[in-house]
Amino acid sequence: MLKKIFPFLDWFRNYDLGSLRCDALAGLTVALVLIPQSMAYAELAGLPPYYGLYASFLPPMIAALFGSSCQLTTGPVAVVSLMTAASLEPIAAAGSEGYIAYAILLALMVGVFQFALGVFKLGLLVNFLSHPVVNGFVNAAVIIIASSQLPKLFGVHVDKAEHHYETILRVISAAMHYTHWPTLFMGVFAFTIMYGLKRIAPRIPNVLMAVVITTIISWAVGFEHDTFIDISAIESSQVRELIMKFNKAVNDIPGLVRKRIGATETWEEARSVHDTIAMLDAKRDEDVLGLQIERRKYDAHVLREELRSFLFKKTGDSPEEGRGSLFYLKDKFPAGADDGYIWRVKIGNKPLMTDRLLMTGNGDVVGNVPRGLPSLTTPQIGDSKVILGLIPFAAIISLLGFMEAISIAKAMAAKTGQRIDPNQELIGQGLANILGAFGRSYPVSGSFSRSAVNLQAGAISGLSGVFTSLTVLIALLFFTPLLHHLPQSVLAAVIMMAVIGLINVSGFIHAWKAQWYDGAISVISFVCTLAFAPHLDKGIMVGVGLSLMVFLYKSMHPIVADLSLYVDKSLHDAVSHGLRECRYIDVVRFDGPLFFANASYLEDQISDRRMAKKELRHIIIVSNGINDIDASGEESLSLIVDRVRRAGIDISLSGVNGTVMTVLRRTHLLAKIGEDHIFPTIEDAINTVYDHAHRGSREESCPLKTVCRIT
Repeated sequence: MLKKIFPFLDWFRNYDLGSLRCDALAGLTVALVLIPQSMAYAELAGLPPYYGLYASFLPPMIAALFGSSCQLTTGPVAVVSLMTAASLEPIAAAGSEGYIAYAILLALMVGVFQFALGVFKLGLLVNFLSHPVVNGFVNAAVIIIASSQLPKLFGVHVDKAEHHYETILRVISAAMHYTHWPTLFMGVFAFTIMYGLKRIAPRIPNVLMAVVITTIISWAVGFEHDTFIDISAIESSQVRELIMKFNKAVNDIPGLVRKRIGATETWEEARSVHDTIAMLDAKRDEDVLGLQIERRKYDAHVLREELRSFLFKKTGDSPEEGRGSLFYLKDKFPAGADDGYIWRVKIGNKPLMTDRLLMTGNGDVVGNVPRGLPSLTTPQIGDSKVILGLIPFAAIISLLGFMEAISIAKAMAAKTGQRIDPNQELIGQGLANILGAFGRSYPVSGSFSRSAVNLQAGAISGLSGVFTSLTVLIALLFFTPLLHHLPQSVLAAVIMMAVIGLINVSGFIHAWKAQWYDGAISVISFVCTLAFAPHLDKGIMVGVGLSLMVFLYKSMHPIVADLSLYVDKSLHDAVSHGLRECRYIDVVRFDGPLFFANASYLEDQISDRRMAKKELRHIIIVSNGINDIDASGEESLSLIVDRVRRAGIDISLSGVNGTVMTVLRRTHLLAKIGEDHIFPTIEDAINTVYDHAHRGSREESCPLKTVCRIT
């Protein structure tokens, strides 16, 4: 019982100092990959980079302690990070305090969902995400993830559009206007280091080496070159005017939002007293204010894009943080020497401080990473409407993350011979997300790349995950200042390099070869995910919907085959094997449970055979494939017996299993059919009814006794 509750107790059987050494080395190796990757994935999720470290502190240890796999490593992963961003961006600005609070809340919801599934042994729910759907979604997600890093790689800033492809068009337009070449060089250089080491020296942690080398270069050359100025230092009345207009548009939004909330409250009060006129007035005010808010947001977007397009040059280089220096538009810079940098206004979603305007003259870096451990706090529950809106996303992330984790765990178990318990793994992943949320983590899952590193490094037990968490703990306590100068383009390169391995084009071909409709579902899921991005849930819903429709169609139209003798002396489908059918006996095989969805289909199939075969005297329903029957199926079978016999044709059943026979007895259908018309095998049925059905036969040879091909 203790091992059931605390599965990690089983690690220490035959555990020795050598095993401890292997686990410690594997845990350290994984942590060296995890630290830079987690920071990159946190930015992909729309969070500050150091939240990736928070998500790498508790979850790897908790998932290892309470999961069933000894080599699976848990933490931030690309697809779950992307889904987190897609879930939260409609309700809060990326990186804001509200956004961070919702991300932590989402981790708690995902954890509770996974833990509940594991406790109630409902891991089979993951089967609703079929392999073709997941393959299509993951391939689309890889393209979305990789392309979402292009702004960081080119050193440009754009507002996100309603659809992802529109955002990428904005990025391309901005990059054509101005690409920051040092930023692009840093990203390409990081690519070169990671790819080169992976080919030449695969045992060296290539991600860590790329991060260390580029961070040192960034520090040495002053890659971060920002300065704060007063708006009066900008020698362009047009730019100054646009800044003031932008501030006004952004400052108007909170007041309008408060008014709309007031209108909503007025509407709810009017509804409670059934005041229809007041409800209509409040609804009108709410709609008008909503339009005004959208107008201000659009104005702010247009002004923000215009301000980002301006390139400046600065006169001289002042030791007083830009005071005394002037910023001119690049094409209007007066004769004389500049400081050698191209400057831009750094602008986000907040109003710009006119007395402390941030100008950037070089590349973007990670910046200050708080030293120390995250405070252990209870996640803020917040608005119930927000929670209800996040439930579908929490369910999708839970199932998708678990599917990724269990697939990795099973693949490694095939090599190690370990037994994987899916429900225990759900409990482990659930606890990792729940307790991680108390440590300010966002949703996490099992990682394919880091789990492979863990296995290759020689991990013996889940204790390697504990050592991974301890290494992240040490990094948070002592080494976070070293990450300040890490270029953002390097984090983009890390993400791109990590997701390239997830591309699986052969998955589409494999699905198509298995069943054409599986291939079609995979392709449609891929296209819909790309088209609906960033609303990734819609792509998955389309795929799941199509899979269920195919399942229902197949359930409603099971295979109903007429059998004849084949060369191997057994009965096979006459149509698919090109065999003649007996004129007098129709041997009909029904494959599938006989229930409400397909009961009428069997009736139609039997009626068609009666109409088509004028000399028919006996029908044998081969029931080996009927593993279950419900009230509708029993009623249909009773009607079939009545109609067939009224038409002067006899009917029998063969191979009826115990479950179906019990239903036939309880409903007295067995008495109607007659126990002498129930046979254990097809052969017994044919041999018994053959002579009577063939009395006065005009067949030269019967296809049930001799192989008779269609000429």
